[in-house]
Amino acid sequence: MNDVIKIENLKTYFNTKDGVVKAVDDLSLSIKPGHTLGVVGESGSGKSVTSLTIMNLLAASAEIYDGSISFLGKDLINISAKDMRELRGSDVSMIFQEPMSSLNPVHRVGDQVAEAILQHEDVSKSEAMERVVNLFDEVGIPDPEQRTRYYPHQMSGGQKQRVMIAMALACNPKLLIADEPTTALDVTIQAQILKLMKDLRDREGTAIMMITHDLGVIAETCDTVTVMYAGRVVETASVTELFANPKHAYTRGLIACTPSLSSERKSILPAIPGQVANPSDFVEGCRFCQRMERTGETLLKIPDYKEISPGHWVEMCPICLDENEDRWE
Repeated sequence: MNDVIKIENLKTYFNTKDGVVKAVDDLSLSIKPGHTLGVVGESGSGKSVTSLTIMNLLAASAEIYDGSISFLGKDLINISAKDMRELRGSDVSMIFQEPMSSLNPVHRVGDQVAEAILQHEDVSKSEAMERVVNLFDEVGIPDPEQRTRYYPHQMSGGQKQRVMIAMALACNPKLLIADEPTTALDVTIQAQILKLMKDLRDREGTAIMMITHDLGVIAETCDTVTVMYAGRVVETASVTELFANPKHAYTRGLIACTPSLSSERKSILPAIPGQVANPSDFVEGCRFCQRMERTGETLLKIPDYKEISPGHWVEMCPICLDENEDRWE
């Protein structure tokens, strides 16, 4: 089965007055039809920059220094702007993290979703609007027919998020990139949206890249998980293997800091000490060791990224692989 999306050794850097910022540094991943890849990590880990690189929506200061991105065999790095516009919204869709800035304030929300359909499919305006009403109903927008006539300022943040989800799903894309898709939604609507995405995956064979910091969403929806830290992939494994047998210290830290139903009510969750370094200060070696204020050779050389068991890859920093070195606060 061929990959829907395949990224190899991607390096997306930003040129700033303080120097070159290595936002995504040597990233490789792939997703097959009907599979969901979860990409998890704290803010600043490079998750959203990865998605914007795929969509060809990078800022002017960004540059792809190296690597390749292939979508169903098409080169997305050297693709023309015209061909990329034809792919966006039809075969490749994205749910953006900020619905407030993604909708045009002077157009009705129903017209904006209908326009996405009309641009890519040979249907009438009335047919497109009928589909919009159905989509609004599916994503849990109350009184969907009336809401299609609303302007963005007349809707709550959660409703605007659902409009953006409806727009992304409108043309049954082959690749759906979901950047924190359930932010600002209550748990009932969140479950409804995640089920809708799973139904699309199962019905159409859509490949999904689920970008989130919520390990609960990852566990519920994903087949494979990629853990990013400071622009680099530190671990990739099946969702079952990752939660049962995490190898990298950062992965173990994320799992340890996640609340559990089995936790005592008044127990204090541990936290990973420190914070992600400023991207302009990244070291050449293990960036998680930099955060933990470790010294020595681990900061001087980028650790090898190796497959330690079938489908389980990890960055081979000896300190980060040693559970005895874990220090959660």
